[in-house]
Amino acid sequence: MKTAISLPDDLYAEGEAYAECNNLTRSRLYAAALREFLLRHSDDSITAAIDALFASHPDLNRQDLDLAEASRHALLRNGW
Repeated sequence: MKTAISLPDDLYAEGEAYAECNNLTRSRLYAAALREFLLRHSDDSITAAIDALFASHPDLNRQDLDLAEASRHALLRNGW
């Protein structure tokens, strides 16, 4: 898919220099950057869902919280 985006001049220049030094096309660089950003933030939705669960069920105890945290880590390790 083609798209147009606006970037600050300095960020664009850094990206261009990095792509040239690493023999990457601009498209490949920006696709990789977006992919990495999304992977780094993918656990945000899981954490938010767990937080909402505990907020709506104040009777849940520490053991439940530990189980939820272990489940979150397992999901992240498996690419969720």
